[in-house]
Amino acid sequence: MISIPSEISVRFNSVLAKNRVPGDLQNHYRKWLRYYLDFCRKYNFQGIQPESLRNFLKKLGEKRQTREQQKQASQAISLYYTIASTGTVLEQKINPTDYPSRQVASEKTISSDESQKWKSALDDLSAEIKVRHYSPKTLKTYALWVKKFQAFTRNKELQLLSSIDVKEYLTFLAIKRKVSASTQNQAFNALLFFYRHIIKKDFENLKDTPRAKRKRYIPVVLSREEVDMVFEHLIYPYNLVTKLLYGCGLRLFECVNLRVNNFNFDAGILTVHDGKGKKDRTVPLPETILSELKAHLERVKNLHHMDMDANYSGVFMFDSLEKKYKNCAKELVWQWFFPAKTLTLVPEAGEYRRYHLHESHVQKAIKRAVRKSKICKRATPHTFRHSFATHLLQANYDIRTIQELLGHSDVRTTMIYTHTIKSQTVKEAKSPLDF
Repeated sequence: MISIPSEISVRFNSVLAKNRVPGDLQNHYRKWLRYYLDFCRKYNFQGIQPESLRNFLKKLGEKRQTREQQKQASQAISLYYTIASTGTVLEQKINPTDYPSRQVASEKTISSDESQKWKSALDDLSAEIKVRHYSPKTLKTYALWVKKFQAFTRNKELQLLSSIDVKEYLTFLAIKRKVSASTQNQAFNALLFFYRHIIKKDFENLKDTPRAKRKRYIPVVLSREEVDMVFEHLIYPYNLVTKLLYGCGLRLFECVNLRVNNFNFDAGILTVHDGKGKKDRTVPLPETILSELKAHLERVKNLHHMDMDANYSGVFMFDSLEKKYKNCAKELVWQWFFPAKTLTLVPEAGEYRRYHLHESHVQKAIKRAVRKSKICKRATPHTFRHSFATHLLQANYDIRTIQELLGHSDVRTTMIYTHTIKSQTVKEAKSPLDF
């Protein structure tokens, strides 16, 4: 067994200290480095080449070293790759598996080739999601988690990624970051998609991975009086948006994405196209706000007329509909029912188009109204959808009807609202304090 040269030994010890390797592990790391240098000398491998490490780990497997020992050896040799050999900087580096308590490596230690491969993988991720017609929010979320995973693994070579890396990352999120169960499961789903469809690998040995289990969530519900109190403190057009959220049980993004052709005033029906999960459904229009909706539609028509006089390029369309129907973006039926106040410049085409009312504007308006109403509940735009379902239940509507109105695929999702109302049993539960 050869000994580590004194110059390399000093620098390696410095790297161990800098990367906060525990003191009881440092001797093991030095041992693995000696074994590795001896292996390279014995089998004529260059000590600074990635191929040498792969063959070394293969040899450890043949000698029946445990997976944990192989992982520890890989970390030790990878740290060795980050230092200079005989006074010269290494030409190629391998990033070690990250320590959860350690900061992300400096940009200088990251291989530009691997960075390019990760960038290409992110482009492939975007393409795969668009091919499946997933929501743009799904693309944004998945790409964010993959970038965080890339930073955690410190730009590790894509082909060397394994399920162990995912297990360590999920454990890191749960223990160190203390993220919620939904956040941890969101990260798991994003990485599962990335592994299966981008780097063509599947998760293995994840049976003992701590998967977060979401606790039963009982939504916040406003009473009918509290709903009216919020309406009183909302100004146009946010009051009309909120009335549709409550009156039709819409999600916020479904409401702001409504177009003129979604409304059938003769039949009193609102058709929601491309809701969550790309599903369509119909809901009855509230009769009490029909006059307000028609008055608002007249304003939309006047705004569209002024836009046409200004020779604008139309509204933003989805998919390739505008290529199929050339002038649909300028037609009245395709105009947003809740249009934005100003036009949006599209720099690539040098034209102005109109977008719908932004979701954040509605959120802020409702937040102000709830604060002014002095309601002691944490109400958001989605609270009005919860209130819609709960009040229907209180009015003795059957659960299947409510499921269809909400657009739920599974009735178990709708059943959560049974916990927001009092028990309808003969002997209603009471507190002993009231006996």
